[in-house]
Amino acid sequence: MAIRYPNGKKYNPSVPTQKKKTYDYSFSNRGKSLEDELNETNEYYLAHGLAVIHKKPVPIQVVNVRYPARSAAVITEAYFRTPSTTDYNGVWKGQYVDFEAKETKNKTSLPLQNIHTHQVQHMKQVNDQAGHAFFIVHFSALDRYFLLPFEQFHPLWIRMENGGRKSITLEEMEECSIEIVTGIQPRLDYLQAVEFWIQRKDIDKDIERQERE
Repeated sequence: MAIRYPNGKKYNPSVPTQKKKTYDYSFSNRGKSLEDELNETNEYYLAHGLAVIHKKPVPIQVVNVRYPARSAAVITEAYFRTPSTTDYNGVWKGQYVDFEAKETKNKTSLPLQNIHTHQVQHMKQVNDQAGHAFFIVHFSALDRYFLLPFEQFHPLWIRMENGGRKSITLEEMEECSIEIVTGIQPRLDYLQAVEFWIQRKDIDKDIERQERE
C-alpha cells in the first residue's frame, strides 16, 4: 500500500516488529523498538489503573482500493489527512501528558532532522496550557533512555533555527534530561521520571517565589 503525506511525498515506513501479547522482561527485551517498549508500558499502566496513555492514531484518507476477491479489499494508495503531532498522549493523576518518542543509533548526539516544526509548535501549545510535554529519547547503541522536557528542548531547537548545531549532544542530554532507569515490570517506567520532573519544577517555582518575596 502506498501511503503519502499531505504534500504528496511518499511515506516509507520502517518494517514493523511483531507485537507480543505477553510481557517479556528478559535481556532479549533490549532488541525491541522504543515504540514496542512504550506500548507495553502503557498497557501495564492501564491494567494497573496508573494512567491512561495511548499511541495516537494517524488519520488516513484512502484513495485507491483493489478487490482481489469479492470478500476481500486491499488498500493500494492512501494519504495522511493531516501532519502528525506527537506519538502519545493521555492522562496521569489528573494531568495531561503529551510526548514524542525518538530513537537514535548515534552514540554521541540526537539529530534534530526527524523532529518537525509542527510537532514543536504542538508541544509548545500543550506546554502553554500547563500540560506536560516532553520527549522520550532512546540511545539504542548505549541502551540509555532519557526524558527531555519541552522547556529544556525548546532553547536547543531555537539554537538550530538560528543557524546553530543541528543535534543535541549526549552531554547536553545528560544535563537537560532525566535518565529513565529500566526495571522489570514495566521495564520502561517513564512515569517515575515524569513525577521527578514535576516535583523539581514545583521546587523551582517555590524558590522563585521566595526570591521575589
